[in-house]
Amino acid sequence: MRVITRRKLLEAADKHRDISASLDVWYRVAKRADWKHLTDVRKVFPTADAGGEFTVFNIKGNSYRLITEINYRAGRIFLRHVLPHAEYSKGGWGK
Repeated sequence: MRVITRRKLLEAADKHRDISASLDVWYRVAKRADWKHLTDVRKVFPTADAGGEFTVFNIKGNSYRLITEINYRAGRIFLRHVLPHAEYSKGGWGK
């Protein structure tokens, strides 16, 4: 899969230093993946969840959320948000 754009991960890691390693692991796994459907994603990330057009990943346990849009046909992952769980729970990010 092609991750677009890694800059969001780097910015989030800079802002929230405690998730740097977790985001790096996610990125390395995702860029080597060949996901065709959410079930493929869940084989590697069992807690990944679909929310409308988004796929949401738990980062660092249940502390943060990585919100993505995955185009399985094109093999691209578009990074949308990296949020602390409390901010994610407020909603508003999907509008």
